[in-house]
Order: sequence, then structure tokens, then C-alpha cells
Amino acid sequence: MPDTATTIATLERLKRLGVRIAVDDFGTGYSSLAYLHRFPVDVLKIDRSFVTSVAAGRQNPALARAIVELGRSLDLLTVAEGIEHEVELAQFRALDCTLGQGYLFSEPVDAPTATQLLADQLPRRRPAVHRRVGQVAG
Repeated sequence: MPDTATTIATLERLKRLGVRIAVDDFGTGYSSLAYLHRFPVDVLKIDRSFVTSVAAGRQNPALARAIVELGRSLDLLTVAEGIEHEVELAQFRALDCTLGQGYLFSEPVDAPTATQLLADQLPRRRPAVHRRVGQVAG
């Protein structure tokens, strides 16, 4: 990143607003351990290539496990990207990955649909019962 100081300042302002910062596709491309040290990161998103390779047995899960452990040791959430099959979910649950994302859970949806999906997941609350101060419950 050419202007690291500006990037860090911008990310810190976003965090003060409550925005979580994620490193996408961690383990591939330009993702770097230096980013974890320098930037105010909250989430490591494990690249889909690790998810599919580990579940299919084409790759030893040691590298995926190391990413999950790295996230845990830095107090970061870890997200396995691109989970499409139960076997992939099982593998990353076994690795204690924090979260999963992919078609197994939902296809991409628009904002109103996402809002409704999230609302449907919230526990139902009972209507509040109001009492006057000093009133005895009975």
C-alpha cells in the first residue's frame, strides 16, 4: 500500500464508528502477516481455495489450522469463505474456525432480504410487562 499512514488513519476512524475491518482472501495474493501487525484488523477471511482443498483432501489441513490459530492468538474472528457443502463446514468446525460464509448458508441476497434473514434469526422476545415502581410481582 503506497500511503500506509493514511490507510491506517482511515481504518482507525472507521473502527471508532464501529466498523469491523477484515482481511479478505487471507493466505493468498497480497495478504500479508505484516498487515495483521500494522493495521487495525478484526477478521481474517480464509480464502475459498483453502476451504475446497482441505475438504476434498487435496491439501493437508495444517495451513488452514495455522490460519485459524493465528487468528485466535491475535484475538481475531476467522471466517471460512465459500462453504458450499456439509463436509467443508464439518472440516472448518473441526478446526474451530469462528464463522463460515457461502452458498451452504444462503445465496447472495439484496439488502431487504438480508435484513429479514437476520431478523428471523433473532430470538423472539416476550412482550414487556410494565409495573409501577414498588409493585410486587405476583
